[in-house]
Amino acid sequence: MALSVLDNVSALSAQNQLSMTQTSLASTLNQLSTGKRINSGADDAAGLSIANGLNANTIALTQSVQNANDGVGKLQVADGALSQVTTLLNRAVTLATEAANGTVTSAQQTSMDTEFSSIKSEISRIGTDTTFNGSSVFTGSATSIFLSDASSASTITSTVGTLSATTLALNGNSLTSVSNATSALTAINTAIGTVASSRGGLGATINRLNSAVNVMNTQVSNLTSAEDGIMGANIASDVASMAKYQILNQTGMSALAQANQTQQSILKLLQ
Repeated sequence: MALSVLDNVSALSAQNQLSMTQTSLASTLNQLSTGKRINSGADDAAGLSIANGLNANTIALTQSVQNANDGVGKLQVADGALSQVTTLLNRAVTLATEAANGTVTSAQQTSMDTEFSSIKSEISRIGTDTTFNGSSVFTGSATSIFLSDASSASTITSTVGTLSATTLALNGNSLTSVSNATSALTAINTAIGTVASSRGGLGATINRLNSAVNVMNTQVSNLTSAEDGIMGANIASDVASMAKYQILNQTGMSALAQANQTQQSILKLLQ
């Protein structure tokens, strides 16, 4: 190999290798500091794209879980209100049964009818004033709970319905006579059955939403695990790589120094 002062090929080669080593060392240190294998598109463009898609699905599912839980909350409020309506109707049954036996006085029937009217008013008030998050629960319209998974979106719809006294066909009834009380008793029993049916529907929908929440939580767990498998750094491997690159960095610096020192020997020929 001819001696030359124009180019120090050995030094250039050593410098190039040292630069690559330092780049690899910096990347490894970055992965260890963030805990992520992919910190930019340059690390793994395809992997980053897949991980971002998984993360978007996870975010959508997490919000859907919250939406479903909100729906369960609203339906539970409705069920609690209907439970109170059932209690009121049971009291109305007692009053109607007593008023229909023909042994009470006119004044007593009037008193019973007054309480029955109050019960009907309270049932109507519950239907009007029961709210969830500022909106009426018993509106007669559908309550839509948006759910989504990785591939599709679906809607679970539950009709809460309306449970006023008018809807339960009680407003036309009174306890002012034996015959009226007998008719009212029939209507009240029918209303109790109607409320019980509504509560059964609410319970079924609550169970369905809770089941959907469980499924989505499982999906979130699986998607999070898959994303971590792509994005997460292999700490053990990175620590080993860091030690390797640190040694290579030191030997590279030494090799570069030696390469520069070798060319200095040309000066000895001029002495």
